[in-house]
Amino acid sequence: MRNSRNFPKCLIPLLGTSIISLILLLLTSQLSSKPSQTPLSQKPQLGFSPKHNTKPPNPPRFAYLISGTKSDTQRLKRVLHAVYHPWNYYLLHLDLDALPWERIELAKYVKSERVFVDFDNVRVVGNANVVTYKGPTMIACTLHAVAILLRQGKEWDWFINLSASDYPLMSQDDLLHVFSYLPKDLNFIEHTSNIGWKEYQRARPIIIDPGLYVSKQIGLFWAKEKRSLPSSFKLFVGSAWVVLTRAFLEFCILGWDNLPRILLMYYTNFLSSPEGYFHTVLCNSKDYQNTTINHDLHYIMWDNPPRQHPITLRSKHFDGMVESGAPFARKFVKDDPVLDRIDQELLRRSNGRFTPGGWCMGNSMFGRDPCAIYGNPEIIKPTVSSKRLETLLLKLLDPENFRSSQCK
Repeated sequence: MRNSRNFPKCLIPLLGTSIISLILLLLTSQLSSKPSQTPLSQKPQLGFSPKHNTKPPNPPRFAYLISGTKSDTQRLKRVLHAVYHPWNYYLLHLDLDALPWERIELAKYVKSERVFVDFDNVRVVGNANVVTYKGPTMIACTLHAVAILLRQGKEWDWFINLSASDYPLMSQDDLLHVFSYLPKDLNFIEHTSNIGWKEYQRARPIIIDPGLYVSKQIGLFWAKEKRSLPSSFKLFVGSAWVVLTRAFLEFCILGWDNLPRILLMYYTNFLSSPEGYFHTVLCNSKDYQNTTINHDLHYIMWDNPPRQHPITLRSKHFDGMVESGAPFARKFVKDDPVLDRIDQELLRRSNGRFTPGGWCMGNSMFGRDPCAIYGNPEIIKPTVSSKRLETLLLKLLDPENFRSSQCK
């Protein structure tokens, strides 16, 4: 069955238990500027399962940016297969360090895949961006992708950025099912104002990213001078991986307030700006500072003290990934055996195939692809993995620690 909802035709260059109402009420009160006056003992218990006689809420839509660099074409395809769902939007970006034929190959693949053509929800950025490691061109690339998705992807609710080094730990049906019970003004972003060593290694140094004015990567330039911390706004730092609402990103791109633009100018000379820009905008905005959930929904392991890069995840980390309840994990190396285990045990997908969901109507007997025949993308069939995400969110939204973890 072909979906009648199409991604608009403005192509990017190159591709020519029973508490639905109660959870909403509780979370809405938590997100208000005034703390709830209801005693904690009288607050309802959260849950994400409807009554048997209650129609589940409509699923939300996610808009994904999946980015990579030279030699990442096959990795991007694998991540896309693992996170694909006809209900969502997907924008793929290979930076200018990738060879032109790699970008063409990716574009041809998107145009030739029947599911992508029928649902018309996958695009490749043709006018690729220079992305300098740790430079502001990284946040510029993300904002570019958001602007494209805002214009071409209608009605999506949350933006999620992934790289070729990321991988999902559950199906999109699991994610869509759980998020359909959440208010659509929650921003998932790991953040803190206790910047510690980052003050002297990130905030005070002044860097210049040549990628802002030349079309190749040549590294960062460092000024001899240092700068003081700002006094008109407070700095926040955290993870570069986010799940942000459409409303907040419209504020950043089309905003009626000048704060996003002022901070964008400040972060032009900030080392690793993706680890601070959105965090600082959110936590310095009275309209959005109470919408933050202090988690990036990723399973990431760090050395102690942390280094520049997280620990590469292997098969020995599999149980920790599952127990975390996070829907995504990083960082993985190409074709690591742990990815095959995730495919087999968590996603139930085979190599080169999509993660099956309610939209897949085929028979998987005798090794057949259940997504070879597909139907209504609004049919959501969560698996047991959704319970792990539910447990994580219940912990994050618990009244005991929800407010205390916001923008502190």
